[in-house]
Amino acid sequence: MIGIIDYGSGNIQAIATIYKNLNIEHQVLNTPEDLKKADKLILPGVGAFDATMQQLINSGLKEELNKLVLEEKVPVLGICVGLQVMGFESEEGELQGLGWIPGKVKKFNKSRIENKPKLPHMGWNVIKDVRSHPLFEGIDSDFGFYFVHSFYFECECEENILSTSKYGDEFTSSIFSGHIIGTQFHPEKSHGNGVQLFKNFAKL
Repeated sequence: MIGIIDYGSGNIQAIATIYKNLNIEHQVLNTPEDLKKADKLILPGVGAFDATMQQLINSGLKEELNKLVLEEKVPVLGICVGLQVMGFESEEGELQGLGWIPGKVKKFNKSRIENKPKLPHMGWNVIKDVRSHPLFEGIDSDFGFYFVHSFYFECECEENILSTSKYGDEFTSSIFSGHIIGTQFHPEKSHGNGVQLFKNFAKL
């Protein structure tokens, strides 16, 4: 069963609707006890780094997430801020992240961006597959995915970079470390590519 974590932020219902249409078992979960029901977890995110971390701490979900992901190796997919909190810290805030994948979150360098308004990076962008991975099976990389963000994840280790995109400079658009995966883009807003990605995650 796919567990979609509701901690007060993220496009929860959009993801649930996609899995409903795919006829894949899923459930929206919002308590630490609920998380134990899932075979796989999705950590959505919309908003700021510190607010997301504070919500995870206040709800008691952080401790249970760490246990399930780090000890029991439950597969997890983080989306947008859900990816960013997988790192150590962010230039956007002061709280520590989950620390699942070595790296920190940095703000785009506006001087390198020609588009106006320069931030946030909003709209469709292509991805470049750095590594072959079943998450991207059947994905049209040239069609790309939908992004909305002003900060990006800078990996400490190149082997954790799953794909890159370009906005001013090249940046990491998805990360992974074994059963831990994160996408900076929003698959729930990315039409056919997003549906395919959610289907692929369910098969992992």
